[in-house]
Order: sequence, then C-alpha cells, then structure tokens
Amino acid sequence: MERKEYPAINVINAIRGFPTRKLKLKVTPYRFQLPDGRSFVVRKIRRMTSQQVGHFTHYHFVVQTREERYFHLVLDTSTLVWRLVQEVDEELFFHE
Repeated sequence: MERKEYPAINVINAIRGFPTRKLKLKVTPYRFQLPDGRSFVVRKIRRMTSQQVGHFTHYHFVVQTREERYFHLVLDTSTLVWRLVQEVDEELFFHE
C-alpha cells in the first residue's frame, strides 16, 4: 500500500495544562495557515478524536472556519507537526 503524505500546516493552538471551563480539550486549534499562504480562523470544533500510534497520539479535528468551510486537521505528537488531511463537505459528517 502506498503511503500518503499530508502537507504540514502552521497552527496557532492552546495546549491545556489542567482542565478549565474555557479549555475543555487537551489541544484546541484557533487559527491555521496552509502551505499556499491562505489562513483560516477556527469558528468551531465540530469533532475531535484521538488515536494511539505506538507511544504517541494523533489528535484528529474536524473544524469549521469563519467562512463555513470544514477541514480535517491532525496533530502528530511524535513530531509536534500539524497536518491537513483534507477539506471536507459538511453533509458527509453532520446530519443536524
């Protein structure tokens, strides 16, 4: 099977040291920049899951931006690099 490489992105995020009402998640992305220079502000985290990969964790986020676009982002804790998996269509994930 061919390994797919996802582009690294820049993300401004908060990492929680202890639980608070404002920071419910261990990692919270706020803004990200794609390799082509486009930037997006996270309006809402629609879904977050974590996945153990060896001794490390991958944090998967589906985020909604101010422009009503949806992106699947992943933080790889083995490298501390954020990656863009894909832009997703709202209808594929949410039936509200």
